[in-house]
Amino acid sequence: MRKTQWSLGAKLAMLGAPFLVLVVISTTAMLWMSWQLDGGAAAVNEAGRMRMQAYRMALSANLGAQDDLPDQIDTFGRSMSLLLDGDPARPLVVPWDDNVRSRFAAVQQRWRSFRSLIEKDSGQVRDLRTATDEFVASIDALVVGIETHLARQTSTLHFLQLSAMILALVVTALLIATGYVFVLKPVGKLARAIGRIQGGDFDARVNHTSSDEFGTLAGGFNGMAENLQSMYRHLEHKVAEKTSELEEKRERLEGLYEVTSLVANSTALNDLAQGFTKIIGRIARADGVALRWSDRNNQRFLMLASQGLPQSLLDAEQCLDRGACHCSDIAEDPGLRVIRFHDESRPENLSCANAGFKTVINIPVRLHERIMGEVDLFFCAKVKPSPALCSLLEALGNHLASAMENLRLNALEKEAAVSQERLHLARELHDSIAQSLAFLKIQVQLLRDAIQSNDAEHIQEALDEIDAGVKESYGDVRELLTHFRTRTNSEDIESAFAMTLQKFEHQSRVKTTLSIQSHGIPLSPDRQIQVLHIVQEALSNVRKHANASRVTLNVEQHPLWRVEVRDDGVGFDAHGNKFDESHVGLRIMNERAQRIGANLEITSTPGEGTSVVLTLPSAGNA
Repeated sequence: MRKTQWSLGAKLAMLGAPFLVLVVISTTAMLWMSWQLDGGAAAVNEAGRMRMQAYRMALSANLGAQDDLPDQIDTFGRSMSLLLDGDPARPLVVPWDDNVRSRFAAVQQRWRSFRSLIEKDSGQVRDLRTATDEFVASIDALVVGIETHLARQTSTLHFLQLSAMILALVVTALLIATGYVFVLKPVGKLARAIGRIQGGDFDARVNHTSSDEFGTLAGGFNGMAENLQSMYRHLEHKVAEKTSELEEKRERLEGLYEVTSLVANSTALNDLAQGFTKIIGRIARADGVALRWSDRNNQRFLMLASQGLPQSLLDAEQCLDRGACHCSDIAEDPGLRVIRFHDESRPENLSCANAGFKTVINIPVRLHERIMGEVDLFFCAKVKPSPALCSLLEALGNHLASAMENLRLNALEKEAAVSQERLHLARELHDSIAQSLAFLKIQVQLLRDAIQSNDAEHIQEALDEIDAGVKESYGDVRELLTHFRTRTNSEDIESAFAMTLQKFEHQSRVKTTLSIQSHGIPLSPDRQIQVLHIVQEALSNVRKHANASRVTLNVEQHPLWRVEVRDDGVGFDAHGNKFDESHVGLRIMNERAQRIGANLEITSTPGEGTSVVLTLPSAGNA
């Protein structure tokens, strides 16, 4: 049989329904009896009027007022009919019982005799008085009967009221007891259990097995308490786990930061490799680390750096051919590999297995699709790295590959810069000193010819040319040294211009003037160097060829940079080919202007001086 499940509402409804029925019945009975008592009281009042009407009719008959008797008789008849039929509107109801009915019948019988007597008009006063007294006595008996009946009903009404009051007290006490048993007691148990939970006693339970809402609430509370107890029991363990995870993540982030700092600060491959092996060994908690670098065809792997490896292993695997070992075997899968060795099947030709290592984690150092090397982590125990650690190790491997590639590119860039500087130096030497030396060689040959022919005039002329050539070569050398030593500042190119003019004035004894107008966007260091060299080359040409007495340097910075070198020298014909081999300085200035995207304009008139104007593009178009 399935046990019936009763809710709290159903229980309270079943308990209160009988009392509700009793209350309704008793209330209905008391209302009905009150109505009966009201009707009976009206009937007593009407019967009292009938006594008065009887005396009035007897008086009228005694006095001989026969004209008033019919109306009085009709009034008394209506009263009799009203008592017999009742009047619910007033209300007027005679509480009929056997006694009242017999007495009402006696009244009716007396009424008929009394009516006959007063209608005869016999004038017998004694008989009328006797008949009236008897008739009134019967009416009094009816009133007494009604009052007796009403007295019994009143007693019954009082009993019902007392019963209702007792029933109300009983129902109240029962409801209080029921509320305590079904509501207050479970709530108290629940409150005490909650207090114990708040105090840290997670063993608290609510012992309530009913099937109502409080039973469901107790079951839910017990389940919640069990979960809290379970969580509390495992909280310390979980906190320890989370702390360990956070510590591990902190160490990894710290290692990643160290690798990033190492990559940013390393300028040599050896320093980068040694630092990386220490950091990655600490992050992975490896017993040994080996960093190998591969040739471009991935046929040989060279040991760059190591940590924690025995010397025998280092000697055996200083340079590995591809496929000679698990470490140098490039797998088809480009990701990280975990290699485990078993004691019962240990290959005798594996140096790492013979050294006591049981697990090797192979991390490819990969840049895009190219294998640049590998990092091998050696463990003396069987380990299984977590996915997070594997992802971190692969990221560090890629980071190392990018760092190595950057070192290679930086080395190539430095090599290209040195080559460019050597090319520039060679061009400068060729365009200045080399030509002067070629001129001196010609003059030496002419001097020999003059000596052989014993021509004193030509000998002196050759010596003068040689002396002038040597002085010019010496000046070129000093000028080149001055150019190479000149440095600029991105925020103070004016001082570089002033220093250049000061050196020029000291070497040539020519007066100079510097004019700088407005303020513009500072030039980049590369553009400053080229602008300064162009100005120096223009001043050098003035010193060599212009025979000027004054040189002016005008600089405008806004809206565009415009630099003009103007002299008052002899000038030249600027309409011919300005940049042929006979005008080396002009060609050098034009090459420098093209290198920075600037426009070089040279204006000169024989006898009126020369103007060299350099106009630079805006910073956005540079």
